[in-house]
Amino acid sequence: MKPRLFSTLRRLQHENPLGLPRSGAPPQMPRMQRGLPQKRSIKDVKKIIAVSSAKGGVGKSTIAVNLALSFARSGYRAGILDTDIFGPSIPTLLNLSGEPRLSANNQLIPLSNYGLKSMSMGYLVPESSPVAWRGLMVMKALQQLLHEVEWGGLDVLVLDLPPGTGDVQLTITQQLLLDGAIIVSTPQDLALKDAVKGVELFRKVNTNILGLVCNMSGFQCPGCGETHNVFGDLSKLRDMCRTYDMRLLGELPLHAAMGAGAEGGKPTVVAEPDSSRAQVFASMAKEVARLVELEN
Repeated sequence: MKPRLFSTLRRLQHENPLGLPRSGAPPQMPRMQRGLPQKRSIKDVKKIIAVSSAKGGVGKSTIAVNLALSFARSGYRAGILDTDIFGPSIPTLLNLSGEPRLSANNQLIPLSNYGLKSMSMGYLVPESSPVAWRGLMVMKALQQLLHEVEWGGLDVLVLDLPPGTGDVQLTITQQLLLDGAIIVSTPQDLALKDAVKGVELFRKVNTNILGLVCNMSGFQCPGCGETHNVFGDLSKLRDMCRTYDMRLLGELPLHAAMGAGAEGGKPTVVAEPDSSRAQVFASMAKEVARLVELEN
């Protein structure tokens, strides 16, 4: 009797890892066709853009949140979904905390700041608590974050993907109708080698790559004013873009204010809206909006 009870509890937890109350039957997984799930959109979201880096530590989440905020500042109804189950960054970047409320339909209601709606695993677990889950639980939680959030109508949703090319990336690219993906990398050889893996993954799953963003492109010395390529020059990165026929959407410098703003919950677009760095994000958002035919 006990083994059967344990099996039942474990199955129910796998079906609903976020513990959301059910008003009826749990949502069904997408219809299977030829062994792969049929791609579908996210309810009440017009455009979905994934921001990815196959390597951690290149500033992908900072780029993603500033891009989403730039969409919002341009008049679009924008949101960001943190799909990193184990290491969510969006709560810190947006200076948000607290458990989301539930709608009348038992859907998670996004938390908002700076005119941007957001959802993250970081809102659902204590900041110091690790998410010690295996693959099945992670995938079920991802399904709930993707399809059990009441966005209330968005023009564009930015997905902040975790590092790597594993289960989360495959699930998103195989199940969602993505309007495009953006690769983030630094000029370092190690980062570029992993960025190539990300490019190849998106190509294998027929996801349109909108372009590459170069982060930490150079350090401008506040004393002498000279720019130092501390992570190497940009020639290899530009060669990579030419090899894979990708746009270089923007170059962001290594700047102390960007790091301090991110850690303080005030991203560059909010903290320094008139800076040259914020202008790079504004231009990037404008170009991406054009590429995905985002209507204002």
